[in-house]
Amino acid sequence: MTGPDGHLAALRARVREWGADLRPLALEIDRDPEAIRHHLDLPAVRYLATMGIPAEYGNEPEKIDGHRHCGDSALERAVVMEELARADVGSMVASPGPFLAGVAVGLCADERQKQWFYGRMLSEPLWTCFALTEPDRGSDATALTTALTPAPGGALLNGEKRYVGNASRARLAVVFARTRPGPLGITAVLVDTATPGFHAEPLDMLGLRGARISSIRLDSVAVPEERFLGRHLPASRRGVWAFVQTFNLLRPGVAAIAVGIARAAHDYVAEHRGPLRTAERERLDALGRRIDAVRHLVLNAAAAVDARPADGHLASAAKLRAARLAEDVTLAACGFFGPGARLAHPVLDKLARDARAMEFLEGAANIHRLNLFQGLLTGKVGRAPGAADDRP
Repeated sequence: MTGPDGHLAALRARVREWGADLRPLALEIDRDPEAIRHHLDLPAVRYLATMGIPAEYGNEPEKIDGHRHCGDSALERAVVMEELARADVGSMVASPGPFLAGVAVGLCADERQKQWFYGRMLSEPLWTCFALTEPDRGSDATALTTALTPAPGGALLNGEKRYVGNASRARLAVVFARTRPGPLGITAVLVDTATPGFHAEPLDMLGLRGARISSIRLDSVAVPEERFLGRHLPASRRGVWAFVQTFNLLRPGVAAIAVGIARAAHDYVAEHRGPLRTAERERLDALGRRIDAVRHLVLNAAAAVDARPADGHLASAAKLRAARLAEDVTLAACGFFGPGARLAHPVLDKLARDARAMEFLEGAANIHRLNLFQGLLTGKVGRAPGAADDRP
């Protein structure tokens, strides 16, 4: 098969091969997320370390079926993240890479900022973080209190962030803060976390431990003027616009992670349960069909945001359905092994814990229901991806 679909099929097949190296690490990374540092040479981890960096900035991943996949499209990310989450989601989210921060840079950074950020990422494996959420406020931009106050040559950053993936080991951070009241007073800055005043600590987690979800304290962190993201853009294209667009583009990838978790649980039953009675086989097959249906929804959502990043409604539908799928399938998988399944099968226990975390990663269900409702109000839900909007 040739063409875009053929290239994606080849990418999926190769990433599935890479995933075989991650699967044995599942319980090790769950116990100690820092153990990923001993596995930075694995092909999957090497790919994730630069995934999303455009080729024009020097990213040259190995060719797959004669084509280089830099992972800078939502569709490619969805394929990669599903397959690696199917292998082990903990190892995937523990790996270094640009991830959310990289998407924000691609959307808002000027040329010098891109060269600085991408250059750092290509020089060595680095963790990054995307610091938006605050204690007691979540990601509500109207309640954002982290502040940038003017200082010679730039500004000082003060405030707190919480529930930020990989912040405790990140070297580069995108941090959202307020320069003045109102939605246009929110901006994002690039921060080298080695700068004095940046403090991050991992939080105790039951699931998705590899992600090192963290809290951040910012005490007069110096931010040079040249690190203000979107400084060349109007205020309406920075801040709130930046994180909405970033989430739209990354949301199908997060949904794909949930599909990968569900598929991993389904695989585990098929491999370890032994002979199934007719009713059990029918139940497992029904779960497989449901996984396939949600996977198609996720891929369609990824294609839609690639065509029109401002429309995240289908991606919200995909995230909503995929998070529920992951929880339902992992719990159903435990049911195939009877009472005590989570004690006797620690991999299944881990999958169930990781699946529950998907509800909260990148927005809970009610947030996505609101996105869908807004899409219905504007008539965007149901429109073909990339279709022109002739409404006033």
